[in-house]
Amino acid sequence: MHYDVAMRHQQALDPSALTTIAATLHAIDAAISDCRNAGKDSETDPAVILLARHLGTVCDGAADGMALRRACMDQIAEIRRHPILRNLAYRGVSHDEAAKRAFHAEARAAMRRLAEALELDESSYDIRSNKGSPAVSGEITLHGEEVWVRLSLDVFGPGREVAFRQVRGRDDHMGDRNRWASVNELLAPDRLAARLRAELRLTEPAGQSRRLFA
Repeated sequence: MHYDVAMRHQQALDPSALTTIAATLHAIDAAISDCRNAGKDSETDPAVILLARHLGTVCDGAADGMALRRACMDQIAEIRRHPILRNLAYRGVSHDEAAKRAFHAEARAAMRRLAEALELDESSYDIRSNKGSPAVSGEITLHGEEVWVRLSLDVFGPGREVAFRQVRGRDDHMGDRNRWASVNELLAPDRLAARLRAELRLTEPAGQSRRLFA
């Protein structure tokens, strides 16, 4: 059943109480929900548009665009100096759904970078993510034709977050004995790839063979 309320229109006509970004965004979100309940188009609703314009007014007191862009670039540099995956590994992600979601996303990206450092063809490996229960970090696994690598915070503790072993194909879920590395090593994919090649005696990448004989 569709219904409409006047609240968003009243707020839009007198938004003086909306003095922060968070409060204004909350009002906009509530107004959009009201439109949905009333069967109205939020893209053309006058209250939604006025509230969205008010958000710009609230932001006018902030620094100018160039300063904000510079601050964003500084934050990106800071994040790259302190990778979120390392921070999440140190603090843990159990019973924190948002942190766990970020951990798995960053871990999958780290595994892709490791696969690139190993020069694995995209069709020759899988990356799997198993979040497990809320009480654990779950695990992220890179499984190739010769190598298996898993990141988890729930097994042997700091310095041994990454397990790796030699396998014989992607149907081999047992493989050779496990060896261990830290999350910091995973964040240096070229160095970890060199270690995996040496310790697991992986087949030399075709590109490297060509370089050796060039």
